[in-house]
Amino acid sequence: MEEEARRLLEEGISKKLLSSGKGQLSTFPDGTKVVFHYRTSLCDGTVLDDSKSMGCCSKPMELILGKKFKLAVWERVLVTMRQGEMAEFTCDTKHTALYPLVSQSLRNISVGKDPLEGQRHCCGIAQIHSHHSLGHKDLDQLQATPQPLIFTIHLLEVLPPGSFQLDVWAMTDEEKLAFVPHIHEEGNALFKQGRIKEATEKYYNGIACLKNLQMKEQPGDEAWIKLDHMITPLLLNYCQCQLLQGQYYDVIEHCSSLTFKYEDNVKAYYKRAKAHAAVWNEMEARADFGKVLELDPSLGPSVAKELRAMEDRIRSKEKEEKGRYKGLFNYDTRPPTATTG
Repeated sequence: MEEEARRLLEEGISKKLLSSGKGQLSTFPDGTKVVFHYRTSLCDGTVLDDSKSMGCCSKPMELILGKKFKLAVWERVLVTMRQGEMAEFTCDTKHTALYPLVSQSLRNISVGKDPLEGQRHCCGIAQIHSHHSLGHKDLDQLQATPQPLIFTIHLLEVLPPGSFQLDVWAMTDEEKLAFVPHIHEEGNALFKQGRIKEATEKYYNGIACLKNLQMKEQPGDEAWIKLDHMITPLLLNYCQCQLLQGQYYDVIEHCSSLTFKYEDNVKAYYKRAKAHAAVWNEMEARADFGKVLELDPSLGPSVAKELRAMEDRIRSKEKEEKGRYKGLFNYDTRPPTATTG
């Protein structure tokens, strides 16, 4: 332990043990997941962030070691800790220059925002040397005048590689590709159980995973097309969930993207037809149902049923509107009766 403390001091990091952990110190191979709470303070005691009080969930931080987290010093100090240990690390400015950007992302996540909001048009180093605002006065001040920081860390869990389900963002391309069939099956099982919202999320994550891979390929190339064929059934399932949840315009948009690429995709036309019918786009719905019959005449009974339902809704709506406006323009044209005072 003394040797480790000496090495940390040479690197500009001072460790103060607050509470001992348990068991043996892990070897922390790459791919280890560490779960911890943290508090970040200035040297004068001013608290910048505390994971126990951030947002509505107060969730602990999770890191996969070896994934090149932006704030490298956290990985450096965590590998000196036992599970359950709490320690305070005072880190020189050379280790803390990127903390304002990291803090901005973590604060965004804690309130449900995009973690990259505010960072899209300016790289990290450029932001450090510019007057770009991070949206938080304390972080702007820290960015303008970098200084040492104190990280108080409570290491809750150390999970070896393979003992947990990786988050999609932490997966390699190969892991993402292998993960998609699994998430597809999970979505199907949830759908059959009537857990539509949860199934929607599974399908969405599967699509996002494949889209991320597809972005690395040239559109139209063999690899790109193969990924697109994997995306299509997931997207159709996602659209079915959205139909059931009343998100009709979302269905129209996604099915239109499918029919643009695959003119013979019956399911895309059928789902888009139902979505058009639901938002009173009668002409578009009839055109799509007609295309469905053209591609697969065996669906005639189903299409006829959907058309009857649409026509009944239209007649019901017209009848309701007639009743609502009846008498609105029936003016009494008789002259007023004279009265005597």
